[in-house]
Amino acid sequence: MSKLRKAIKAISAIIKKPSLLNLVFYDDQAWGDRVEKEHNMKPSLPVVDIQNFLTEGTETLETFAFLGGGSLPTDLMLLKSLSKKIPNCQYFEIGTWRGESVVNVADTGASCYTLNLSNAELKALNIPDSYADLHGFFSLKKENVNYLYGNSMDYDFAGLNKKFDLIFIDGDHHYDFVKNDTKKVFEHLVHEKSIVVWHDYAYSPEKIRPEILLGILDGIPPEFKKNLYHVSNTMCAIFTRQPLESFPIDIPTVPDKKFRVRVDLENL
Repeated sequence: MSKLRKAIKAISAIIKKPSLLNLVFYDDQAWGDRVEKEHNMKPSLPVVDIQNFLTEGTETLETFAFLGGGSLPTDLMLLKSLSKKIPNCQYFEIGTWRGESVVNVADTGASCYTLNLSNAELKALNIPDSYADLHGFFSLKKENVNYLYGNSMDYDFAGLNKKFDLIFIDGDHHYDFVKNDTKKVFEHLVHEKSIVVWHDYAYSPEKIRPEILLGILDGIPPEFKKNLYHVSNTMCAIFTRQPLESFPIDIPTVPDKKFRVRVDLENL
């Protein structure tokens, strides 16, 4: 393909999806440089051991699809264990996809709310019906899951008039959205004991996404930056007021634990 044709194709793609400009103007190094310059820190959070959050060192996930675009088993173990430790847990998440996260929390949490784009909004973005129709696939039949629809950029979070114990931010993973979602969650949904978890803070448990980190840092109230951690063995960042022992990320990580995995297949 000639350079001209490549340029025309690239411009066409950006017109259809402006967020691709992030890939043109920034890469991980650039985002990381901004973290260092604007927040005077290395582009990674201190790590806390996942064992701080697991219930008796074990957890069972009743639903896991092993398909693309989802979470690691350890990510969902973290959410479910946190919800079990909170009496009458009130849970809120941005971004549901197939519903694996919320259906696992709903097994132990008292009440769950999810915010997603409506099917009409998804289709307006030229997202195929086959994708849009899978939102909430696993969780739609759960009676304690409440579905909210709208774009988090302009959604009226204050209108919910409700605080939540556990909040999972897993919506659009671009800087502007992460900053917006973080800011609004802390303005309207957090109480003094709330725990907030961000998914895809990392590409993998050993590779950080500096763009997401910058969005978190720019969205969270400055006084709470000291309460941010990366949960080991997960792709998640967490906010908690609980004092925790932490350590710098070590890459490559020398394993200090192992997980026993059992898989039971059930046809739907």
